[in-house]
Amino acid sequence: MSTIPDTAPNRVGRVVCLADLATSVQQVTATTPVSEIDRIFRANRQLRSLVVREAGSFFLLTREQVEFTLTGRLGYGRGLHARSTAIQMVPENSFALPGAMSLANAAQRILELPEGNRYRDVLVLTDEGPRVVSVSQIFERLSTEFRYAALHDSLTRLPNRRQLEESGAASIEGTVDMTRIAVLYIDLDGFKAINDTFGHQAGDEILVGFADRLRDIVRPADVLARIGGDEFAVLLVDVDDVQLLAIADQVVLGASVPFVCDGHLLHVSASVGIAMAGDVGAERELSWLDALLRHSDGAMLKAKQAGKRQVARLDGHGEAAPIVRNALIRRRLPQAFATRAFNLHYQPQMDLASGDLSAVEALLRWTDPILGPVSPAEFIPIMELSGDIHRIGQGVLNEVCAQARLWLDAGTPRRVAVNVSPLQLAARTIVPELVEALHRHRVPAHLIEVEITEGAVITDLPRAIGQLQQLREAGISIALDDYGTGFSSLALLRSLPLTTVKIDKSFVDNIDSSPSDALLVGGIIDTAHAIGLSVTAEGVERQDQLQLLRDLRCDTVQGYLISRPVAPGDLPQGCSI
Repeated sequence: MSTIPDTAPNRVGRVVCLADLATSVQQVTATTPVSEIDRIFRANRQLRSLVVREAGSFFLLTREQVEFTLTGRLGYGRGLHARSTAIQMVPENSFALPGAMSLANAAQRILELPEGNRYRDVLVLTDEGPRVVSVSQIFERLSTEFRYAALHDSLTRLPNRRQLEESGAASIEGTVDMTRIAVLYIDLDGFKAINDTFGHQAGDEILVGFADRLRDIVRPADVLARIGGDEFAVLLVDVDDVQLLAIADQVVLGASVPFVCDGHLLHVSASVGIAMAGDVGAERELSWLDALLRHSDGAMLKAKQAGKRQVARLDGHGEAAPIVRNALIRRRLPQAFATRAFNLHYQPQMDLASGDLSAVEALLRWTDPILGPVSPAEFIPIMELSGDIHRIGQGVLNEVCAQARLWLDAGTPRRVAVNVSPLQLAARTIVPELVEALHRHRVPAHLIEVEITEGAVITDLPRAIGQLQQLREAGISIALDDYGTGFSSLALLRSLPLTTVKIDKSFVDNIDSSPSDALLVGGIIDTAHAIGLSVTAEGVERQDQLQLLRDLRCDTVQGYLISRPVAPGDLPQGCSI
């Protein structure tokens, strides 16, 4: 007999190992006469097997084996085995499996047996003694386990998106009044910060605890699911506006109660988007459930943008389209990361004194199979809300440094400007990430310029100054982007460790037709030069603009007149303007 060692984690409420499935079995000693074994089986026609015990070891003896042996090939079996004992009836290839073995591993072990032995009962050894289970039970329960796993979230035990679609479709098909169907889309605010601060175990505890709270809030007929990450959805059938809002408010209130994790009180909140079938209307390319999920997801984004910890609903009068598009962008982002759909294009900056194009700005691009080209103005704010901005930001820094190294090796060094989100500054990750990328790719610091916006520094000026000063000390240039569009002041320019000011395109657009705009731009240039900063003008599209900026002593320009953003291999080598 062989015993196959194995262990499996214990999950409450589910059969996960053989011991959970096996049943107790009658035992006999090794010296029990075969006649007694025959009598036991004849007395109980439902009995399928016995366990033979010998010196602390156990062997399985099945009815099939006994009847085959006693019958014999020529019918003389009973006579031949009149003096045999139970242990002599045990087949040579008898084996047992440990009770802790998972069903999947047990099934694999059984399939490795010779064809004739695969369908016998299985002896299971547990701490409480020997037990037995049929092969059919193992495979039937394993099939159930696989289906359960395919339709449920392994952490919270809630239905997953697939189960929501299956159950939701059935619920909607059985509904008489479609106007009384609704969806809640729920996202936890502040969850990523807890994951980052207290670890993923604390985050998992919050997700499990919040799922339990949701179970207590929703009605028995509602379909509750975990969509992914910290997002949940509820399909409600036969509900009116008042009931829907009441349930949504309970979700927000339920999330606001602190979670206790390892002695800490951890606080999160919930942003909830709601949509009723009447808000959506039939959409040819989507099922009713998908349309409701898309609109409620958009409404959830509206709640986040309005300050979080609240319930929101799209008004249906021009508001739905852009917010629903944002929701679709958010749902497509994981696929974009998985397929590495983001890439960098580079827009040259021309030195007005020399005509040199050895400086470029790195610009992130994304083209989605469903959405088509997606503007950074659309997906960057969504990434900032979701926390993905840190992930993409670190990737951009690494790719920019890698590209700078390629240009350096090719004998065409270029200084690369890269945009940094306010959240990267606030998280204090930009300095170590950029310095590490420079070292990894062996790129001189003076070949990298970090671009920040006014909003990035005004939000937390002391912290921003500290981060930027460290970058300057490392030899990295700092540019203030979109100058003039926020709350700029001379004091701000003097307080920041800047090297460059970039004048926003909106100020450059009309300088060749509006004397006041030209005067304003000239004043910005003179002011920046007076405090030792260089100036770059953005959005230059016409020759007259370019000439006027030369006259105003602007240092560098960029815009479609020079070049559109292009792939690294398509950059122009020079400019004849």
